[in-house]
Amino acid sequence: MAEGDNRSTNLLAAETASLEEQLQGWGEVMLMADKVLRWERAWFPPAIMGVVSLVFLNIYYLDPSVLSGVSCFVMFLCLADYLVPILAPRIFGSNKWTTEQQQRFHEICSNLVKTRRRTVGWWKRLFTLKEEKPKMYFMTMIISLAAVAWVGQQVHNLLLTYLIVTFLLLLPGLNQHGIISKYIGMAKREMNKLLKQKEKKNE
Repeated sequence: MAEGDNRSTNLLAAETASLEEQLQGWGEVMLMADKVLRWERAWFPPAIMGVVSLVFLNIYYLDPSVLSGVSCFVMFLCLADYLVPILAPRIFGSNKWTTEQQQRFHEICSNLVKTRRRTVGWWKRLFTLKEEKPKMYFMTMIISLAAVAWVGQQVHNLLLTYLIVTFLLLLPGLNQHGIISKYIGMAKREMNKLLKQKEKKNE
């Protein structure tokens, strides 16, 4: 068991080091984005919502086709991938890189690797469920996809995408400030109260 844990830890460290090397040119940008997403200042949340709203208003106004939208998005990613490593050191100053910043960059890369591992783990569990319990797998997939299709039919595609993107960008800050855990705890307490009331009525 200990040997397996050590192997997993070593593999995680190797993957993290590899990702750090790949994203070294994005270090300053990632640290700045991390500060914004974790709401280190009070005006960061409304700034995030404002920028996202402006982007989606432009998309709504221009009303591009799916092919044009995807092409522009990929083109933006290609430009960012080329320009950011060149411009970031000049804007932020790579000579100001501190031990604390390096540690935070390491933590960000480690979290990204863990998130990727969780995603792959869920994907593998899904295929394991398909092999071991095919009926449950197909029922779960059909019900889930039907629910998603119904929501997509009721809500405009652009509005739904806007809500999802906004929520995902606000999620790190919500977790950092304990807002999600707070409301989950409140929901659990209410559920426990309802269950206790139901048990008393049955008695």
